Amino acid sequence: MRLLFGLTLGYAGFLASQTLALATPVPMASHNMKTISQQVNFNPPKPPADPPPGGRPWGGAKRGSCPQVKQDLTALVPFTQEPHSVTNVWALTTSAHPTFWFYVPYSQKANLPAKFVLQDQQSNEVYQQAIALPANPGIISVSLPANAPTLAVNQQYRWFLTFACEKQEQSPPVYVEGVVKRVSLRPEITKELQTATPLQQFAIYAQNGIWHEALTTLAKLRQEHPQDTALKTQWQDLLLSIRLGNVAAEPILLNKP
Repeated sequence: MRLLFGLTLGYAGFLASQTLALATPVPMASHNMKTISQQVNFNPPKPPADPPPGGRPWGGAKRGSCPQVKQDLTALVPFTQEPHSVTNVWALTTSAHPTFWFYVPYSQKANLPAKFVLQDQQSNEVYQQAIALPANPGIISVSLPANAPTLAVNQQYRWFLTFACEKQEQSPPVYVEGVVKRVSLRPEITKELQTATPLQQFAIYAQNGIWHEALTTLAKLRQEHPQDTALKTQWQDLLLSIRLGNVAAEPILLNKP
């Protein structure tokens, strides 16, 4: 297990000193909803081999006082399963402050302390944020704020989202874990993005293996156009393509609880 920041640390002191935040979508400017001619497929880049990123896409079995849920806590991130049961949860971003997406099966009434943590390649904690549970289960986003440390280009960072089901220090939380790497796009792709509509930008990011921007762009379009069946289908197809069809129909939460 790579959770070096200590899954067994108490949450009471942490929550007392932090501002609870459930990331909400940033409003997008008006845009031209040009269509794309065909279904967009995500082109996943190969995870690094030395060392492999590892990770955990699902929260796993019920622990302690955590309520029973129909769907596990899920990180909306591509993953691979290699021989010998090695799972790699890994994705690329072009942003200095990317957005992460999760399906959270717990609601406010569960009253579970939760936090998002980011570490650098030396396992040093570079950012942490307390997360408020939503009013109802659904898909939330966690964005690194502008005052958070900037992700360096060509560097990998490990993230965790944890939910403490017990107050005792020795009780491990339910958590998901993965690795994000910031990269730079080729100049010609950057130029193409500058004149593309958001829907076209989604396609460009997906085809070039940039998961975080592809998912965030499509999520914002769905939030702006909740009745658009084509966007809904594209969202479901995208999650199905990375074997997360079990949460593809879950609602994207718009507001703070």
